[in-house]
Amino acid sequence: MDRAHAQRGVTLVELMVTLAVAAVLMFAVVPNVGHWMRSTQVRNATESIQAGLQRARNEAVRRNRNVQFSLVSLADPAVMDDSCALSSASGSWVVSLADPSGKCGAAADNVDPFIVDRHAVAQGGRNVVVTALQVDGATPATTLSFDAFGRVVSAGPIARIDVVHAAGATDARSLSIEVAPSGSVRTCDPLATAADDPRRCLLPR
Repeated sequence: MDRAHAQRGVTLVELMVTLAVAAVLMFAVVPNVGHWMRSTQVRNATESIQAGLQRARNEAVRRNRNVQFSLVSLADPAVMDDSCALSSASGSWVVSLADPSGKCGAAADNVDPFIVDRHAVAQGGRNVVVTALQVDGATPATTLSFDAFGRVVSAGPIARIDVVHAAGATDARSLSIEVAPSGSVRTCDPLATAADDPRRCLLPR
């Protein structure tokens, strides 16, 4: 037989070494994957809420009338239906012309509460904890309204929304959304504290 063309199989030792190396790599990567997934859920929920706030503000200017943004709890966090109730601790939201409580399943923008847009938190942001507060950083808040100039006009409106992972994992990123009286909406990082850091949150904690 021509040795140049002889086929050589994998020995048991080589196979065991390969499996051992693969196991080490897997154990090294798994914690990073978990961190990435938790941070992604926080980021998805934050971006969704920020998009809802921006939609409410834009619609208020476009329609030349007040438009309300509301955080709502749901019986099933993946299904937007009439089980909804105003909540300062939910990532699900509704943009509407009237109070959406018990009416979140209504046909969009056709009947009371005249829903413009809505989003259930479980659609990309499951396993997050949301806390919405007034400007004092302590009083719970559930809604805010924008006027035709894009300014916040409601009494006791949402000024800050904190989003963290439900597991309380210290390696998962937490984010906050701040809404100024002028109506501007921005995402900030609670861990950024330097005065010159543009990611720094501005409202009291």
